[in-house]
Amino acid sequence: MRLELQEVFDQYADVLDNDRLEEWPSLFTEDCLYEIIPKENEDAGLPAPVIHCDNARMLRDRVISLREANIYEKPVYRHFTSGLQWKAIDADTVEASSSYMVLNTGQDGATEIYQAGRYQDRLVRTDAGWRFQQRRVIYDTLRVHTLLAVPI
Repeated sequence: MRLELQEVFDQYADVLDNDRLEEWPSLFTEDCLYEIIPKENEDAGLPAPVIHCDNARMLRDRVISLREANIYEKPVYRHFTSGLQWKAIDADTVEASSSYMVLNTGQDGATEIYQAGRYQDRLVRTDAGWRFQQRRVIYDTLRVHTLLAVPI
């Protein structure tokens, strides 16, 4: 199970880190939830995410917006995950958590820690393999250094 889940996590990072954003929504179910929320909001029970998408159509729209409408400095990201923990809900559903860190290399070539936090996930087994039904990105970083454009 660990290897199967790690494969999905690695594919997720690979898609984002290598600017294949069009593939990103395919890692989710159609009825998914994806949100990015600060740890302080999560801890206080405040439902105020920075980004909230409640289906794959919204994810695809986000990618189109990033490609065609938004103007931003195109960074280079590298995602790292560790501490994967999971529990089976049933034969086809798993809840998982892991820590993440994202490095950002800007146009000037300097690399810095962009964000750190944890993923809270629900994955389901589909004909295409494990897919995220829910991915909550809970970031510890007190501020976002640059525009939060590309998914975490």
